[in-house]
Amino acid sequence: MKEYDYKAIPYKERLTTLCGIALNQYNVIHIDIQQFVSKYPVIKDMVARLTKELLFDVKMEMPDVTLFDETDLVRTSKDIFSQKREKFIFIIDEWDSIFRVHRDNATAPKEYLDFLRDLLKGQPYVALAYMTGILPIKKYGQHSALNMFDEYSMTNQYALAESTGFTEREVRQLCECYQMSFEQTKDWYDGYNVNGVSIYNPRSVTSAMMNRVFDSYWTQTETYEALKMYIVRNENGLRDKIIRMIAGEHISINTKTFQNDMCTFETADDILTLLVHLGYLTYDFDTKTAWIPNKEVRQEFLNSIQGQEFQTVNNAIHRSDKLLQLTLAQNAEKVAEMLQEVHSDNCSVIQYNDENSLSCTINLAFYFAREYYTVIRELPTGKGFADICFIPRKLYADKPAAVIELKWDKDAHGAISQIKEKQYVDALKDYHGNLLLAGINYDKKIKQHTCVIERYHKQ
Repeated sequence: MKEYDYKAIPYKERLTTLCGIALNQYNVIHIDIQQFVSKYPVIKDMVARLTKELLFDVKMEMPDVTLFDETDLVRTSKDIFSQKREKFIFIIDEWDSIFRVHRDNATAPKEYLDFLRDLLKGQPYVALAYMTGILPIKKYGQHSALNMFDEYSMTNQYALAESTGFTEREVRQLCECYQMSFEQTKDWYDGYNVNGVSIYNPRSVTSAMMNRVFDSYWTQTETYEALKMYIVRNENGLRDKIIRMIAGEHISINTKTFQNDMCTFETADDILTLLVHLGYLTYDFDTKTAWIPNKEVRQEFLNSIQGQEFQTVNNAIHRSDKLLQLTLAQNAEKVAEMLQEVHSDNCSVIQYNDENSLSCTINLAFYFAREYYTVIRELPTGKGFADICFIPRKLYADKPAAVIELKWDKDAHGAISQIKEKQYVDALKDYHGNLLLAGINYDKKIKQHTCVIERYHKQ
């Protein structure tokens, strides 16, 4: 076999090279676990049937092998290797489906992991084992023995980040081919931050291209339905964190406590981590924060909070269109009144203590603005950071851009002065002819919002 310096080859080329070398060199065993789980609700029965089918296939392909025990899959595989020196590649799809189907059964996963460990761990006949699924490998004491796997998940993809979904370059090519708006595609289906790589939902992008319609193609899962009760009950502040993310915030989470299953939730972070693995949230490995990635998933969250427990949030969202129109009309007094209403209605979520809390109120109140604007928090400028910027999307270029500065126990007029003095508007120089400045202050003594809005005219 030809020797290669793989470290000198780009990663994707490296994979292609390796695949070329290995082509037709190994026996391949492909197993779709989901097919067996759906047919055999008892794990012992499922394992027995799976074993029987694999043994049948192996013996059909290799009838010349002398077998010690034709009912023992592991021993049969060892006999094949010892007599023919041939190894196997195992490809296991939906490996974690047992954890999803039997999420309330503590025994079933252990029996299943025992089967996989005996079949794959340290066996001479295994050339490669490749498993796909949603969850990282569950660890149960001695059942942590599947530690020979390199795991790539939504919390850390390492070098496989670009293979997780469609990259931006691939989506641009698809949009050109199907004559669809790249900007709208990005708004609907982008947002997954995988080790710094921007990843799009491939199924949704494909559906949008084929149907020529931007819509939610998200497939609601039973798992998420089961998680809704935890959100409604606000366990460990989970509901409040979900609302903050709907408002556009990034939430710090600890993914290390997650038990890699569908039922062991000791903290809100455990549930949020599961939502990351399910694709409902994206996660930044460096900042250890999670957020709602795009319009499609945001719509799913909105669909899930239609109950009475979220009435005040829904009211704020439904009124956000009116608030935006009042802002564009420079009706500062009415804007302050509506912000006050949002704050009062959602005070259990938005506990005021600093400008970050004020920012959460603003983002929730201006939820509808995302239809027309790219909303950027802490946009860097020459002399600091603008708190919130509304940048019109290409389809709505006629709408004014906006710079919003937030103040805590100070003065709304002072916020406007700061925007000008620190030249925050320079970051939006393309909109100088169509730009609004807004200063918003919250006075904690009188518990009131004040607002000043003015149109910017370049000196």
